Amino acid sequence: MRIGLFANMGRSGASCAVESLLKWAGETGNRVILSTGLTDFTGEHLIHVPRREIAVNSDIVVSMGGDGTMLASAREVGRAGTPILGINVGSLGFLTQLTPKQLVEALDAIVAGKYGIEERMLLKATLDGNEQPECPYALNDVVIDKGAVSRLIDVRFRVNGEDIVTYRADGIVIATPTGSTAYNLAVGGPILHPKMRGILAAPISSFSLTTRPMLFDRDDILELTVESEGRVTSLTLDGQVMLPLQDGARVTITRADYALKFIVFPETSFYKVLRNKLHWGRPPRTGS
Repeated sequence: MRIGLFANMGRSGASCAVESLLKWAGETGNRVILSTGLTDFTGEHLIHVPRREIAVNSDIVVSMGGDGTMLASAREVGRAGTPILGINVGSLGFLTQLTPKQLVEALDAIVAGKYGIEERMLLKATLDGNEQPECPYALNDVVIDKGAVSRLIDVRFRVNGEDIVTYRADGIVIATPTGSTAYNLAVGGPILHPKMRGILAAPISSFSLTTRPMLFDRDDILELTVESEGRVTSLTLDGQVMLPLQDGARVTITRADYALKFIVFPETSFYKVLRNKLHWGRPPRTGS
């Protein structure tokens, strides 16, 4: 098996986790595909290729880091369709659900075919009359934000050509079910199981008591026009790719025409992760 590796070597414990993977690969006769930037790691079972060629040369991809590393890995995998296994050497690790101690056991299970695949939908953002992002896809969310100036903006919201509402707010979060537990949750949006196929729209600090988050069908076409009184606002994909938006810019958001494949195991169910990492359903503590 060829195992591609994306790793955030700035994370504490990442080096040990990589060494564990390489040791396992050497003992089991599997190959590891590393980026040309990780030249400190050598061995007969290692192959170094440019970062963007890792996914197409691998049978599975391991993403080591936090959720940010997983989001970046998802962009690199793209249309290659290579299944992704997340190993958390970050803090929360909601997307990267396994720990380094579980890595070898997980790899053995994958080689034995004892794992599942969970497809995750992505969003695609297209800008009219503005600079286009090099990779217009988002696994978590597409966010329009007021930018550096602390003044509200108007976001005219249309769905399938029909006017829905004009949000007067700090911005708006358009999220996938995977991203429902990220920025969407922070601004009061609902939690969706990642296997669902819908698109969430949640305003950021809306200047109205009557506007609330909404859920749309996965095949709906969302159009957002920004009115900012001449100021420059921003468009952000997964909190990592940002572009400026001029006053009057229109952003069209649709479901991407491909999905990502997450490697999952029964013991790492979505609801178990909610309970363990977000303390979902736990009563508040009393006393000291």
